[in-house]
Amino acid sequence: MSEVIVVGAGPAGLLLAGDLAEAGIAVTVLERRDGRMSNLSRAFAVHARTLEQLDARGLADRLVSTGTPLRSLRLFEHVEIDLGTLPSRFPYLLVTPQYNVEQLLLERALRAGAEIIHNAEVVGLSQDATGVTVATGVTVATADDTYRAAYVVGADGLHSAVRRLIGQPFPGKSVLKSIMLADVKVAEPPEEVLTANGVGDAFAFIAPFGDGYYRVFAWDRDHVVPDDEPVALEEVRDVTRRALGTDFGMYEARWMSRFHSDERQAPGYRVGRVFLAGDAAHVHSPAGGQGMNTGLQDAANLAWKLASVLHGAPDALLDTYQAERHPVGRSVLRSSGALVRAAVIGSTVGRALRGFAAGRALSVPRIRTKITGQLSGIGYTYPAPDGAHELVGTRARDIPLAGGGRLYEALRERRFVLVGAADVPDRLVKVVAPATAGGPLMLIRPDGYVGWAGADATGLRQALLTLVGDVHHQAAQ
Repeated sequence: MSEVIVVGAGPAGLLLAGDLAEAGIAVTVLERRDGRMSNLSRAFAVHARTLEQLDARGLADRLVSTGTPLRSLRLFEHVEIDLGTLPSRFPYLLVTPQYNVEQLLLERALRAGAEIIHNAEVVGLSQDATGVTVATGVTVATADDTYRAAYVVGADGLHSAVRRLIGQPFPGKSVLKSIMLADVKVAEPPEEVLTANGVGDAFAFIAPFGDGYYRVFAWDRDHVVPDDEPVALEEVRDVTRRALGTDFGMYEARWMSRFHSDERQAPGYRVGRVFLAGDAAHVHSPAGGQGMNTGLQDAANLAWKLASVLHGAPDALLDTYQAERHPVGRSVLRSSGALVRAAVIGSTVGRALRGFAAGRALSVPRIRTKITGQLSGIGYTYPAPDGAHELVGTRARDIPLAGGGRLYEALRERRFVLVGAADVPDRLVKVVAPATAGGPLMLIRPDGYVGWAGADATGLRQALLTLVGDVHHQAAQ
């Protein structure tokens, strides 16, 4: 029997499965699709904090080699967000298709021993005091197979079966309807890696797909039709010309479709032994490219907590997943929603005010730091217990270590890392020394956030019991 079942083999589900498997947890992934990797995904942006998380798993450099770094984002014609000053090893946004992320995470999950079962659509779920039973098939009455685990994570997207089966609502609304997507070749490639703008009743976005094609998003305020309405290449050209001033000589569309953009969030990310992550928990407008990134951060946060509890940490640790990640999802809903609403302002006066307001805001250092921190993901912190050190809940900087190496390289063992000298059990905790002496002891969580800081051995011991699990067992070895 698996200890954890993950439903959904998208980015969030695969990162979660790989983390659990590397932590020694038996994990099974149930995926309703077959094993073919789709190139129809909408995500193209990998932000700095996500690259840091992938760096802590030894995957970032490989992913960077597949895409194009973008050190500034141009919004609303002349307004730019400078990412080059981010305090990160990755001071940029990486433009690369989602399937490149999925491929790396899939290889890692399989290498670590995760079991992935395709053509397994979840149709039933029940939980009791000791575990969760999941049924797959066409209907519960004709279920092909049942699976049981201590915990289940629904990472199965916007139309999550897991969310429905645990009775979680998904309140929200559609922000934009009838957005056209097209993969096209262009005769005149854009000067910018990523080009987007909204003018009057039209909005368009274009970015390289990585294989000679370009992905185009185009929206026409005056032509809202059902998602199943066919798309003509001339319609995409027309909207793009109106929004960007040119259609770049588009030709040879290999795929075109429509979709609608929702803003929704489940009120509860945990119901008993079942959790929601990624698009199953929250969906956002595509503005800012934060959807996939937020889901990957969910997975990084939840995986080590499940592993710790299965290794003996208190069950209450799992409640911190909701406390830490739900506010982040809500913040992304607000920021991405504000961006998309600003992008589609129709009036000339409104667009002028939009550019003026954005330019003034970005000229204030404190506001600029907050905006870039939220967009890149590196600016989010988690709530800390009363009386905790000021570093607790903050993102750990990738500091150099004595003897060579970096903190995020030390995190690749998927253990907690204690920065500073201390006598602690070492099966789940790796002790390292900073290159520069001074500062408190810091217990770094596997997701790269400070779990505890201080100089008190008793406090460290309590943190190990609360966060790591299996401490008594380690001490006895």
